[in-house]
Amino acid sequence: MATSTATTTLTSTSTVHNIYNDFLPNSGTDFYFSIFGEVLLLVGVCIAIPLVYKIVRGKKINKESLLPYFAGICTAVGIVLLGLGFYFGSDYARIPLSFSSGAMSASAWEAYKSEYVEHNTFRTVDPSRNNITTSEGESYTMLRAVWLDDKTTFDKAWQWTQSNLKRPNDTLFSWQYGPHENGTYGVLTESGGNNTASDADSDIALSLVFAYARWQDPQYLNSARSIISDIWRLEVVTIQGKPYLAANNLEKNSGKGYIVVNPSYFAPYSYRIFAKIDKTHPWLSLVDTSYSVLQTSMTGHLDSGTSANLVPDWIQINTRDGSISAISSSTLTTHYSYDAMRAPWRIALDWEWNKEPRAKSTLDYMTFLKDFWHQKGKIFADYAHNGAAPNDFEAPAIYGGTIGYFIVSDPADAQAIYDQKLLILFDPDNNTWKETLSYYDDNWVWFGMALYNNQLPDLSKNIPTLNP
Repeated sequence: MATSTATTTLTSTSTVHNIYNDFLPNSGTDFYFSIFGEVLLLVGVCIAIPLVYKIVRGKKINKESLLPYFAGICTAVGIVLLGLGFYFGSDYARIPLSFSSGAMSASAWEAYKSEYVEHNTFRTVDPSRNNITTSEGESYTMLRAVWLDDKTTFDKAWQWTQSNLKRPNDTLFSWQYGPHENGTYGVLTESGGNNTASDADSDIALSLVFAYARWQDPQYLNSARSIISDIWRLEVVTIQGKPYLAANNLEKNSGKGYIVVNPSYFAPYSYRIFAKIDKTHPWLSLVDTSYSVLQTSMTGHLDSGTSANLVPDWIQINTRDGSISAISSSTLTTHYSYDAMRAPWRIALDWEWNKEPRAKSTLDYMTFLKDFWHQKGKIFADYAHNGAAPNDFEAPAIYGGTIGYFIVSDPADAQAIYDQKLLILFDPDNNTWKETLSYYDDNWVWFGMALYNNQLPDLSKNIPTLNP
């Protein structure tokens, strides 16, 4: 973990449980249906052939014989059993036949709160990482709460975030909080946890704008306005007259000759809203550079010699000429993985809300994902920038973020991925996940499914002063 940069910590995929292994077809059921179906079909056909031969030769068949009826029944039942064997051996048997997407979304939210939001403090915790809290986690909780009209959870999560993550000299947020070696809890300054993560700051600000739109308390908008101003002041770097979103507050004055950038932090839909609130800064220019950086980093070879046109997890931008290159780090890579997979979702949201042509053209570059899906029937959790896959591990979060590409550029496959990789995780009989998802998987499966089901409205459009 770099002390200057907030990032998603990954565990070696060789030691991580692949949840999709639990949802393999029922081999016993489909096997026996298929065997019995084949036997009965064979019996029916063997009996039917001589009967048909006799009819063709003009010979009469004894009407009192049961053979024609027996042959017909065997054939029909055999076909039915073969059909059942095929069904139970396919992905379709694992898809709920009847459910409400709205009820599913709300039920998944209740399961998430029970699993990852402390009941007494409303702090969002990640048990897989020693119960730490990140500003990212708080932003996800606040976004989900406001979209689901859960004011109680929103207010208490926001109160905890202000009290524990707000930095002393600005209105942005420390990115990592958790247990110190002495057992006390606080911001983990020893690992750079007191620095910011620009994606979380942007998402928190957006959630506050939405909270104002939904619940009409001006304090939400006032807080958002201060955060938005400080995002520009501390996390946006101007290079050759153009603004770029850096990964954190350290990049602006690092003096390294480059800034560290995470393209999956870019939220052009938010910048359009911020432009209406903060008219002193050119937020729409940040929309422009976001798309420019995305497309250049996707198509550039970076450190791989060639490109699969996927969004990289991390890059760096030269502060002298604005050129983009591979990240100079032993821990951060240009792979398409748990960071970058958020980019298709964010770009798709800009398309859904604003029909931004660059959103669709950017996503259209990512045909590698469509081709891989058609070849393998799955999408892996990690690809090098040239498309090489170091392992064949799947992760629900990858599908939740990556479905953004398919929703915009390949709707037919979007439905297949939704049905076969996201919907199958939900148990409609018990209104919860079939298996408890990790903190990150839970969030991104929910975000992906909600995007697919058109459950993520731009609530800022309900603010008259922002939409004269």
